[in-house]
Amino acid sequence: MSYPEKYRYAKSHEWMSLVGDIATIGITDYAQGSLGDIVFVELPKIGQKIEAGATFGSIESVKAVSDLYSPVSGTVTAINEQLNEAPETINNGANDTWIIKLAVKNPDEASALLSATEYEKFVAEETGH
Repeated sequence: MSYPEKYRYAKSHEWMSLVGDIATIGITDYAQGSLGDIVFVELPKIGQKIEAGATFGSIESVKAVSDLYSPVSGTVTAINEQLNEAPETINNGANDTWIIKLAVKNPDEASALLSATEYEKFVAEETGH
C-alpha cells in the first residue's frame, strides 16, 4: 500500500492535505482495503463546524459501517458530491479521492498527525504485518 508523503495521517485512518488554511480529507488505502466494497458515504453539510477527532460522517461497505473522523477542527467548505453517485471511487483510488474540505480553525493541530512513514509503521503494528 502506498501512503503519499504529501499527506498527514490520523490514527483513525484518514489522510489530510493542508494548503493554506484549507484541509482536504479522505480515507487511506488501508482503510478502504479493510472496508471492502464501499456502497455509501454519508457527508456533512457545507457550513457545518467540526472539532478535531469528531465524527463528520460515515462510510458504508458491504461488510460494515465506519465513522469518519476529522483530523483537525474547522468548517466544512466543500463536500465531494460525486460520492453520492459513485462511492466506489474511494475503492478505486483512496489516495486521490477526497471526501470533504475544511477551513481550518487551528493549523497547529496538523502537527499532531502522522507522517507517511509513521502511519505505515502504525498500520504495521496494528495489523501485525
